[in-house]
Amino acid sequence: MSFSRKKIPLEEGDYYLTPEGYCCFTEQYHLKRGYCCESGCRHCPYGFNKKTNQQKK
Repeated sequence: MSFSRKKIPLEEGDYYLTPEGYCCFTEQYHLKRGYCCESGCRHCPYGFNKKTNQQKK
């Protein structure tokens, strides 16, 4: 799968820091990006399931 990678400026609400200090992107950011990266993101609005390697329609 190939996508053109454009830099998306981060805005308030696009991410938060987890208690462990990692950056976690929110559903808001994923929707702005416009596609599923199929990495099993915590807040994926596209419904990708990493265990089944399938996306909900």
